[in-house]
Amino acid sequence: MTIAITGASGQLGRLVADQLLDVLDPAEVVLLTRDPAKLADLAERGADVRAADFGRSAELAGAFAGVDRVLLISTDVVGARVEGHRAAIAAAAKAGVRHIAYTSVPEPTADNPAGVVPDHAATEEALRESGLAWTMLRNNLYADMQVDTVTQAATSGQLVTNLGDGGAAYVTRADCAAVAVGVLTSEGHEGKAYDVTGPHAYTAADLAALAGERSGTPVEVVQVGDDAYTAGLVAAGLPEAFAPLLTSFGAATRLGKLATVTDVVEQVGGRPATPLSALVG
Repeated sequence: MTIAITGASGQLGRLVADQLLDVLDPAEVVLLTRDPAKLADLAERGADVRAADFGRSAELAGAFAGVDRVLLISTDVVGARVEGHRAAIAAAAKAGVRHIAYTSVPEPTADNPAGVVPDHAATEEALRESGLAWTMLRNNLYADMQVDTVTQAATSGQLVTNLGDGGAAYVTRADCAAVAVGVLTSEGHEGKAYDVTGPHAYTAADLAALAGERSGTPVEVVQVGDDAYTAGLVAAGLPEAFAPLLTSFGAATRLGKLATVTDVVEQVGGRPATPLSALVG
C-alpha cells in the first residue's frame, strides 16, 4: 500500500512524513510538495518525493499515480484554497486513489464563527461527493501556537483575550501527525470524522495560571471585545488581514466550538495526548 502526503514540507506534513517513515517501507511513502528540494533529506531516507502544485491541476494526476491513500493537508491560503483542494481531490480520484484523509476543523458548521470554517466545510463536502473513501481529521487549535501567548502573558503579567469563559482543547501538531499516521496505516476509518484534541480544554483562566506558574507571579486575565482584540493584534504588529482570523478563533471558543475533549489521539494515534502544560512548563 502506497501512502501520499500533500504539503509534506510544511510543519505538520514533515511530522507525518517522519512518523510514516518510521513504520513503513520508505518505498511506500510519497511526499508531495511544491519545492522538492525542501525534502531532500527525506528523499535520502528512501521516500518518493514528487513536485505537486494544486494550482496546476493538469499535472496533479501524475503526482498521485500509484497511490492508494492520501493525507490531504489543508493549504494555508485561507479563503482561497477550496479550488486547489477540489483539484487535488479530483486528480487523486482520476489517478485511482481509494481513500483521502483531510485535515479539517472542529464543528465546520454555519454557526461556527471561526474564519477557516467555510473552506473546511466546502472541502469536506467535496470529499463526500467525490466517490472516494474519506476520513475527516478535525484538528483542534495547535497547542504549539499557544506557547508564545503564555510566554508573553508571563512576561507582561496580563493575558489580554477575547475567549470569554470558553475553553479550547489545544492539541500538538505531533499528536495530530500520530492520528493521521494511525488512519493512513490501519483499517476501519472510512466515513468517520474524528475530533483530534488535547486532553484538557483550557480556558483563559487556565492559560493565565500556566503563565503565572512560569513567571512565579499572578497573571491577570483582561477580557476584551472582538474589535478591541483585533485592534490590539494589529497594534502589536500582526498584519491587518490576519488579525480578524485570530479573533474569530476566540469567538468560536466563546461559543464552545473548540471545547470538546476526545481520546482520539490515544485510540487512533496510539499515544497519550500531550497537555499544553507540557509545552510551557
